[in-house]
Amino acid sequence: MADKPTAAATTTTAKPPPPPPTKPHPNNLNRHPYRPNPTIYHRNHRRNYFCLFCFWSILIIILLLLIATIAGCILYLLYRPHRPTFDITSLKISHFNLTTNADDVTHLTSNMNLTFSTKNPNKRVVFFYDPITINLLVADTQIANGSFVNAFVSEPNNITVVRSQLYGANMLLESSTVNQISADLKKKSGMPLKIYLDTKTQVKIESIKSKKVGIRIVCEGIHSLVPKGGGGGGRSGNSTTAAVAVAATVTDAKCNVDLRIKIWKWTFSS
Repeated sequence: MADKPTAAATTTTAKPPPPPPTKPHPNNLNRHPYRPNPTIYHRNHRRNYFCLFCFWSILIIILLLLIATIAGCILYLLYRPHRPTFDITSLKISHFNLTTNADDVTHLTSNMNLTFSTKNPNKRVVFFYDPITINLLVADTQIANGSFVNAFVSEPNNITVVRSQLYGANMLLESSTVNQISADLKKKSGMPLKIYLDTKTQVKIESIKSKKVGIRIVCEGIHSLVPKGGGGGGRSGNSTTAAVAVAATVTDAKCNVDLRIKIWKWTFSS
């Protein structure tokens, strides 16, 4: 019996059905694929540059301040700089006339001679001074002023003597100031005086020269009477032009030197 031919087994792999076509959303038929916004990228890039600029700027400023501080410390340790000192040598009042008119308005005319000295206590530091403006006050009221118009140099370990004349020409005084002057002149010590010296100075250490800095010297502890016949609050006609000058007591006078640093409209003292 003949065998029946057997058909070869054939294996066929069924392909998966294709996915259904993507249907557009009914609310966004024209929607495009997502793309990153280039504006945000550039904005972040600019912010990074700004942060780097601020960081390096602050770092450079800190380094410059650090270098300046180290240099200042080295100069201080090498030269030990000290502030100059000022002393009132003498103050002579040759004319002091208070005049009150019929309206009880008081004017003052005065003439004084001032001598003061400045000492440079340093060994290798030189001070350069501009002309000096001088104001004399009684009871916080200016009664005379003057100036020393010549610039000068204060050498190391040197004392410089300065002489100037102060004037008060027909200066209007308040009644409270007149009363205070009259009360002080009845005292044995006389009226207390205050002197302001304003100038600018420049410091030189070896070949290094600083910028000009304003200084104010305030001198207190000065007391004085006035020439006879010229200190009261008399009526018009009291003149002391021929009176003998009266020397103020300056043994207790003390002068303090203050730096006056001006930034725009503000002046700082130290």
